[in-house]
Amino acid sequence: MDFSHSEDQEALRGLAREILSDQLSQDRLRAVTASEDRIDRELWAELAKANLLGLTISDEHGGSGFGLAELALLQQEIGRTVAPVPAYPTLVLGALAIDEFGSDELRAVWLPRVASGDAMLSAATAQVAGDGVTARHDGTGWRLEGRCSLVPAGHVAQRILVPAATEEGELSVFLVDSRCEGAQLDRVETTDDQLRPHLHLKSVRVPDAELLGEPGSGAKIMEWIHERAILSLCATQLGVAERALDMTAAYTTERQQFNRPIGSFQAVHQRAADAHVQLQAMKVTLWRAIHLLSRNEDVSEILPIAKYWASVGGAFVTFAAQHLHGGIGVDLDYPLHRYYLWARQIGLHLGTGTAQLARLGERIACKES
Repeated sequence: MDFSHSEDQEALRGLAREILSDQLSQDRLRAVTASEDRIDRELWAELAKANLLGLTISDEHGGSGFGLAELALLQQEIGRTVAPVPAYPTLVLGALAIDEFGSDELRAVWLPRVASGDAMLSAATAQVAGDGVTARHDGTGWRLEGRCSLVPAGHVAQRILVPAATEEGELSVFLVDSRCEGAQLDRVETTDDQLRPHLHLKSVRVPDAELLGEPGSGAKIMEWIHERAILSLCATQLGVAERALDMTAAYTTERQQFNRPIGSFQAVHQRAADAHVQLQAMKVTLWRAIHLLSRNEDVSEILPIAKYWASVGGAFVTFAAQHLHGGIGVDLDYPLHRYYLWARQIGLHLGTGTAQLARLGERIACKES
């Protein structure tokens, strides 16, 4: 199967890479990491000016009307620069779902604001012990009670998509304002220097107009979001691993021992070649998943495979990159350490490689039975 990109896609990738590379120096990354909310708002505004935040949003709402492949290319470039912008929670977890399941009113309110860079969104997708939200209708709206852990960029999101169990035992999805009465965010810093706060809800009121989709359709909506979230994580991880390996190739060409570049040593060849094989597995499975999901075909088998390679392959490539860099690979003044930390965090999010293998095993067992 041919996974080559069209001219428009290559132009889009080039534009995203130019903006991200030009904007993100190491000094700027350090400054954002030391900031209060860990978000590069200037870069976010530049992406909005180039209409990259509206890739999958229709012309009607200020976007470009592209699809999942173009969004994956943007996520890949964000991974290549480890850019501290909330593209994954806003564009994937939030805007895609509102566009697909939201009312005309919700789409008109939120999609233009996302495209212009004025709104940030997120969703509660982590599955952590002790989490769970209930929803009760009081005649004029809904009351939500419970906890959601590790909400990506929840501290800057104007709305968070929250799945909640209703009194009928069904799941519905609500747009929650985390700054409203009864809502509380607990700041949590993860190992990749990003913030993923816990969200606590105590009798938080949500109007009927901010219910996503039909009542009781939450399971379908969250599965739909989960599929696209995994795809986005795989695309980001591919960018992280590609750039880590590119940096390693450049370093081993320049670094010399015994009057020879260390890249000429057989052991270095073998280690880099193994990393390259892992990278190709990540790439092929990602684009196979994008192809099927774009055609609304069954991805229940390919997505765990793609996430397995994103988790295991991403960890392998970035560890090999650090290994081949030697001591400088863990120097905080050298950029490589950020890629290792991002790869580890992405690998854990929405299921580790082991969890994906378990899911595939269950699928095989069901087929055989």
